[in-house]
Amino acid sequence: MTATHAPRRSLTQRLWRVLPADIRTPIGIIAALIALAWIVICIAGPAIAPFDPLAQDLPRFTPPGEVSVLGTDELGRDVLSRILAGARVTIALALLLVALSMIIGTIIGTIAGFFGGWIDELLMRLTDLVLAFPTVILAMVTAAALGASLFNAVLAALVVSWPSYARVVRSMVLSLRHGEFVSSGRLLGFSPWKSMRLDILPNVAGPTLVMASLDIGTAALLLSGLSFLGLGAKPPTPEWGSMVSSAVVNFDKWWLGVFPGLAILTVVIAFNFLGDALRDSLDPGSERA
Repeated sequence: MTATHAPRRSLTQRLWRVLPADIRTPIGIIAALIALAWIVICIAGPAIAPFDPLAQDLPRFTPPGEVSVLGTDELGRDVLSRILAGARVTIALALLLVALSMIIGTIIGTIAGFFGGWIDELLMRLTDLVLAFPTVILAMVTAAALGASLFNAVLAALVVSWPSYARVVRSMVLSLRHGEFVSSGRLLGFSPWKSMRLDILPNVAGPTLVMASLDIGTAALLLSGLSFLGLGAKPPTPEWGSMVSSAVVNFDKWWLGVFPGLAILTVVIAFNFLGDALRDSLDPGSERA
């Protein structure tokens, strides 16, 4: 008798099988590759930039292809190098903003939904107060009051971002707190905080992470918008929104605004499509086509 062995799969095939089915679509694969490429650029941007993004030693206003790949700006700085360096600013701050918003919103929503009563009423009225204002307007007012800087722009965006997480988490906690597994834990002597940590949070983590993945592109767009309005990055910091803002003054030099705008567009679309695929894969309540 001869033993039969299953054919060995390559590393690429094994990784492909690990991916959720909703990501293994043309749009999901393209979105994942674009998002991965931007994350790699965010990590290794200064190392792969052809020029110093702050150096002003190139000819001014040269179009793409003459001196550099994407041309130079009004101060003789390389546009491609500034876009690569700006990825570290825009994408990293967007990820930080989403992480902080998710943590704060999850904590507030879990406490409000689990305890109920006056605690729920107080926290949800605070949430409603923030949600009553238009998101961009409130972020602009907060950033203007704090002063123009990247740190203050993140704080302003954080003020308007956490309430959506608090609302979603509270609704899930309300449906979970009377479950049998929560009641069993309380009968075993779990304190409210231990019950939230061991029984509630693991069950809301999946949908919350899906929501966070959908918000990365929105966070990048919001931070770029604040920098475009002069409420975020200060010169000479390479940031995509501020690059588009400076291009408005030199509207005839099309490459100054087109390429940073395309960078923002690709990041927003890639993370939105990737978030949609993750939602369809991880959220059991989503409808599948």
